[in-house]
Amino acid sequence: MAVNLSRLASANTYDNAISNLAKRQTALSNLQENLTSGKKVVRASDDPTGAAQAERALTRLARIATDQRALESQRNTIANAESTLGDVVDAIQQFRELVVSAGNGSHTPAERKTIANQLQGLREQILGYANRKDTNGQPLFGALASAAEPFTGPTTTVPDYTYNGLPGQTATSEIAIASTLDGESAFMHQTSRDGVYNVSTSTIPSDRALTTSNVTVTDSSLVSRASYKITFGPVTAGATAGTSSISYTVEEIPATGDLPTFPGPPYQVGPFTVPDYPTGKPVSVNQAPAINGMPGLSLTITGTPAAGDVITVDPNPSIFSVMDDAIRDIGGAANSNAATQAVGQAIYNLDIGMNRVSAIRGQAGDLLNRADRITSNQESKSIQLEADRSRAEDLDMIKGIADFQNQQTGYQAALQSYAQVQKLSLFNFIS
Repeated sequence: MAVNLSRLASANTYDNAISNLAKRQTALSNLQENLTSGKKVVRASDDPTGAAQAERALTRLARIATDQRALESQRNTIANAESTLGDVVDAIQQFRELVVSAGNGSHTPAERKTIANQLQGLREQILGYANRKDTNGQPLFGALASAAEPFTGPTTTVPDYTYNGLPGQTATSEIAIASTLDGESAFMHQTSRDGVYNVSTSTIPSDRALTTSNVTVTDSSLVSRASYKITFGPVTAGATAGTSSISYTVEEIPATGDLPTFPGPPYQVGPFTVPDYPTGKPVSVNQAPAINGMPGLSLTITGTPAAGDVITVDPNPSIFSVMDDAIRDIGGAANSNAATQAVGQAIYNLDIGMNRVSAIRGQAGDLLNRADRITSNQESKSIQLEADRSRAEDLDMIKGIADFQNQQTGYQAALQSYAQVQKLSLFNFIS
């Protein structure tokens, strides 16, 4: 029977012990590195899967931080625009109060001119608000364009004020809001949508009263950008005793680039007749669209018309135009009839313009609310991503300390056992 014998030398024991000590020391060093860094994945080789998960989470966190910086810039711009619109509303309200005061019948023409000068200052202030820029030098109300100055005017051409931006507004997304507001919707008027017209009776002498209602839109599909001039003809006897009749014609003045609605030239319809009203008493002329030739518009004229009286109906393309007309008509009103007409027109049209500005201010408030919701959603995502990164990368400190203490205890035991084994030698027994 063969017996296999092997000899285990002391050198083999020492080598194995040293190898085990080195492994334990490496493990202990790694645990110490994990504890000091607070991470269980210090390098990708420690846990490739965990490292990849942590990297993805960090990348998404960085993207959210970038989006939030952009959103904060947009929020600041919209907040500035909303505050500016608040200033505009306050200034228009001051303008309106001055216009109301100008309607006082005791004012002299000189006093009305003084009020007109005050109104001029407010109009310039409001135009400055409309052209205000953000901290980056971009206009707050440039909409989709980047014009250096969105609103220019007044000019002697038609329209008197021009919007140099591109109407519209950038759509909001899951992570961003618009960075500018639509100045065209806030400050510019559309005849078919807003129906803002200035009706002037400045040619009426002070010994007669002739005023009009405000122009209202009855059919927006028929409304054009044209101006109109209503001219009264001679007063004649009515069909019944004690009554009179008067005729009038309506002349159309097409806007630049538009084709005329009326046949011409001149582009005129009529004469129309207001029959059988009491002689010497005010007449009410109801300007129905089917009668007066102002398509889609309605106007009521009240007072005592006479041959040669002229009433002009001009569209106001912007709130600045409304203010300029008020300044001109109030400052140039030669009598109380003209002042009353100017004040009534200005108040009505200013209220329409203020409603437009307030509506856009409301949109700005909605954008700020959306920005708050986006920030809240991004913060929730950041918390979730940070938790994902922590699970993949961070060290459980309690477990890490326990593992380190266990490894340290094992390393100390290995050192002590090595010291004991090192004493085992045949020479020690021989001696």
